[in-house]
Amino acid sequence: MDHNLRFGSTFWLIVQLKHGLTRQNLTKALNDIHAGWQRRGLWSTMGLQDIRGRYRRSVIGPFWLTLSMGIMVAALGFLYGAIFGQDLREYLPYLAAGFVCWGLISSLVLDGTRAFIANEGLIKQLTAPLSIHVYTIVWSNLIVFLHNVWIYFLVALWFGKVPDWPMLLMIPALAILLFNGVWVALLLGLLSARFRDIPQIVASIVQVMFFLTPVIWTPEMLPGRALILDLNPFYYFIELVRAPLLGQVPSAQIFLGIAVITVTGWICAIIFYTIYRWRLAYWV
Repeated sequence: MDHNLRFGSTFWLIVQLKHGLTRQNLTKALNDIHAGWQRRGLWSTMGLQDIRGRYRRSVIGPFWLTLSMGIMVAALGFLYGAIFGQDLREYLPYLAAGFVCWGLISSLVLDGTRAFIANEGLIKQLTAPLSIHVYTIVWSNLIVFLHNVWIYFLVALWFGKVPDWPMLLMIPALAILLFNGVWVALLLGLLSARFRDIPQIVASIVQVMFFLTPVIWTPEMLPGRALILDLNPFYYFIELVRAPLLGQVPSAQIFLGIAVITVTGWICAIIFYTIYRWRLAYWV
């Protein structure tokens, strides 16, 4: 019985792949992504409204996130700086940059799982590209990041860190990260709309990955660290943005890893979006 059920599920998946992955559906999916990007006025407004809605009647609004993150950086910085025997002049800016970057990366992943679920009403009532909900997620998280990044600048200035030219690389690094945030939200948003356990699973994975990613620790602290870092996609993205903040240029290995993740992720996302995009209105 179970064997027949598994065989039937596999057969149905193959049928869906065969009939869903057509040139016509691919064109529609790509057009949806492109049309969503062109509706920048719509999703930028939606992103701002989302942030305002979270902090309605709050005095300092989204700066509450900045304040709480700043307190955490200060508390953990002195604690782990003492535990690891680190020089606070170097460790606190490193920790602040790591927390700010991790906040953006983890939020892109976690919010990506609700990109479509949280917009059920709009998807069913609004005649617009479905991808606008993905762009809204990415845009709102960028706004929050631009609030939080001041934590790093304040810590760096406190310890006399002067901005250097590699910091300019943060602009293309952010663009690359956000470009990947789009496919992450497309893919996880689709999977979460179909399987409602996905958001909880992803949240658990992200929580574990925080400790496996060099946010509060440095790669030099971990003996035999190569395998853990090489197989950790979060490491590549956090290093891509953090290195310029710290006045460093990301290594060639980081750029290579980012390229592999970007190409692979977009291929998978486009395939899934091509096959299942039309079902979203029924799934949510």
